[in-house]
Amino acid sequence: MAIRDITLGQYYPGSSWIHKLDPRVKIMATILYIVALFVVDDFIGFAIAAAGLASVIIISKVPLSYILRGLKPVFLIISFTLIINMFMIKGEVLVSFWIFEITREGLRTAIFMAIRLILLIIGSSLLTLTTKPISLTDGIEALLSPFKKIGLPAHDLAMMMTIALRFIPTLMEETDKIMKAQQARGADFESGNLMSRAKALIPILVPLFISAFRIAHDLAMAMEARCYGCDIKRTRMNGMKFAGRDVAASILYVLFLAAIILQRVLM
Repeated sequence: MAIRDITLGQYYPGSSWIHKLDPRVKIMATILYIVALFVVDDFIGFAIAAAGLASVIIISKVPLSYILRGLKPVFLIISFTLIINMFMIKGEVLVSFWIFEITREGLRTAIFMAIRLILLIIGSSLLTLTTKPISLTDGIEALLSPFKKIGLPAHDLAMMMTIALRFIPTLMEETDKIMKAQQARGADFESGNLMSRAKALIPILVPLFISAFRIAHDLAMAMEARCYGCDIKRTRMNGMKFAGRDVAASILYVLFLAAIILQRVLM
C-alpha cells in the first residue's frame, strides 16, 4: 500500500453540480446515507444504495479509480471483518473443516458487512473530495450552531474536526517523504519478520512525531496571528445560501431515502 493511496481528507477540485452544493446539504446527506446503510439488510436494498452512490459519483466527475484507491488502506480491516463474521456466527453449516464452520447466516452477514463498509467509506470520501475544507468547516459550524444555546462551542468544534481531517493527507505526505529519505540511506521496511519490520518503523516514527509537532506549532502561531481564540463574532467572505440546486438535491435525496425505507418495510 502506497501513502498516496490514502484519499480521506483530500479535496478533488471540480466544478460539478455536487461540488457546488451547499456543504450543509452534503454533510446531512452523508450522515443520513450512513444511517441508511445500517437500515438496509438485503441485496435489493444494497443495490439501491449502490445505485444512488454511483449516480453521485458520475455527477461529481471524480474519477472512479481515484475513489477506489482510497479502499486500499482499509482492505485489511474489511478482510478481517469478513473473516470474523464468516466463522463466528452460528447457523446452518455450509462448510466444515477442523474446528471451523462456515454457516449460511455467517456468510450472509459477512458479505453484507463488507458491502456496507465499502459503501460507507466511498460515501464518506465523496464528502471531502467534493467539499473544500473551509466550506466543510462552515457547514459543520452551521449545523452545530443551534447547540450554542446550551454552551456548545460550535465554531471551535467545527475547526478542530476540519483540521484533524485535513491533517491526514498532510501527515501521510510527510510520512512518504521520511520513508523515501530513510530508504535512500539504506533502510529496509519490507524484508524480515514482523518484529524486524516493527523495529524498522522507529526511524520513521521519531521524525514524524517531530514534524507533526512542528506543523501543529506553525498552525497554532498562524491562527493566533489571525486572532483565533478571541471572543469576537466572525464574518465570512462567502456566505452560505440555499440555491435551487440544493432544494432539488434535497428532494432527490428524500426520495432516495423513501425508496430504501419502503423497500425495507415491504421486504
